[in-house]
Amino acid sequence: MLNTGDTAWMIVATALVLLMTLPGLALFYGGLVRSRNVLSVFMQCMSLAALMSVLWLIAGYSIAFGSDAPYWGGLGKAMLAGVDSSSLSGTIPEVLFFAFQMTFAIITPALIVGAYVERIGYGFVLLFSSLWMLLCYAPVAHWIWGGGWLAAMDVKDFAGGIVVHETAGLAALVLALMLGPRREQKPPHNPGYVMLGAGLLWVGWFGFNGGSQLAADGGAAMALTVTHISAAAASLTWALWERIKLGKASLVGLVTGTIAGLASITPASGFVSPGEALLIGAVAGILCQWAVRAIKEQLKIDDTLDVFAVHGVGGIFGTIMIGVLGHGSLAAQGIALLAVGVFTVVVTWILAKLCALITPLRVSTEDEVEGLDYAAHGERAYDLNS
Repeated sequence: MLNTGDTAWMIVATALVLLMTLPGLALFYGGLVRSRNVLSVFMQCMSLAALMSVLWLIAGYSIAFGSDAPYWGGLGKAMLAGVDSSSLSGTIPEVLFFAFQMTFAIITPALIVGAYVERIGYGFVLLFSSLWMLLCYAPVAHWIWGGGWLAAMDVKDFAGGIVVHETAGLAALVLALMLGPRREQKPPHNPGYVMLGAGLLWVGWFGFNGGSQLAADGGAAMALTVTHISAAAASLTWALWERIKLGKASLVGLVTGTIAGLASITPASGFVSPGEALLIGAVAGILCQWAVRAIKEQLKIDDTLDVFAVHGVGGIFGTIMIGVLGHGSLAAQGIALLAVGVFTVVVTWILAKLCALITPLRVSTEDEVEGLDYAAHGERAYDLNS
């Protein structure tokens, strides 16, 4: 039966999750790159939001939620076939559930943007992201959230530690390895943008995790609360550890800790207590910071904006903590992480290789040095002569 309270909350939650990509993630990533590439980041985020929305309608939703078959949802609900305003998914309209899940299908490939900024071809971004969402993200969403084989194992992933953060993080790492490092590595051009983007992501995450309850009830309230506590704790421990290690706590570091805490609590937000969320966030602020330095300094991988270290490591850590804290089977959580991890790496590599045969993976040296704002889009973010 339709519940108007649940429906009203889910409309708000859907808007909050879209806010995370537009403009939250765009500002967060845009502030971290050189000034000559900020518009290219905005363009990628905006384009992916539009493109993933259309593809989610055409086939993505049906692949993820079209049936309860073990591995593939099928195409029975392509173009929302058989769904109208009276169709229900639990206590909310199914078309609203479609829209809420669509915002997840938008932000997951958009998260990967952080790994390849400043050196990737715009055409490659669009082609790869389209195929990756349909052939990697949507099947994994079906396995865990759509009644697939991992759901049958009682794998716990409340809001996307595996479905969103592990898949995006590992795809980012694969693409960063395939691309190679940037030719010029500069500090963030606008830490203020980074803070504004992180703030919007923090607020939007209330819809991301709280909305995953799919109801306006105590479970949603608890998910929202533990999300906030984890983000706060990780912000503080990241800044503290940075101060201990480097002598100064930076704004960019503080808000990166915020995102690490949010990613880490995402899979566990429907199961843990505020005290457990405090623990998860406190550890995440240090763990993800260590991962950032290990990937860049020890492994020498230019995952430009630390997608794997923050989102991948955070999502995996939170998923494991569900089992460690006794809210799920540690074995089932591990199997899911391993299976999804292997699937994501293989599919990402294959799709990237195929897409590179059609459109260049990396821009020319001249375009990279000049910056993608003008080279790819004919625009500049800042006119210093005006």
